Amino acid sequence: MRHRSHNNVLGVKTAHRRSLVANLAAALIKNARITTTLSRARAVRPFAERLITLAKKAEQSADKSVKLHYYRLAMARLRDESAANLLFKERVKQFMTRNGGFTRIYKLNVRKGDAAETALIELVGKDDKAPALTPKAKTARKPKVAKEEAAAAKA
Repeated sequence: MRHRSHNNVLGVKTAHRRSLVANLAAALIKNARITTTLSRARAVRPFAERLITLAKKAEQSADKSVKLHYYRLAMARLRDESAANLLFKERVKQFMTRNGGFTRIYKLNVRKGDAAETALIELVGKDDKAPALTPKAKTARKPKVAKEEAAAAKA
């Protein structure tokens, strides 16, 4: 039994997967939303949320050496300097009031070429709430009739 096998393999080798997830996270930070396959969106979500948590810790710290430490940790994972700068200087301010849940995934339709499920992953705003789902219309049901009344109606 292989324990701790709960990571998204994505059908590629480890180095390729790390680069893929880092590039998707950089694109997510730069553009605030990206469209990709559902499995890739699910793989990039925990990666991006950990990066945002590092940026939050750096923002909350008063010590410059601690801020630099968190920035270097993020750079080691993200490997994109412009995305890291954007995250640590601008984007982190919208997440300071949130305790988690910095990203949101919407399922989109199936891609026509290869029938892959596509999804939109986006960064959640400062006081952004999930959009209210419209309730489904209730179907008309027959009123429940007591057994005695049904028997009396038949007779």
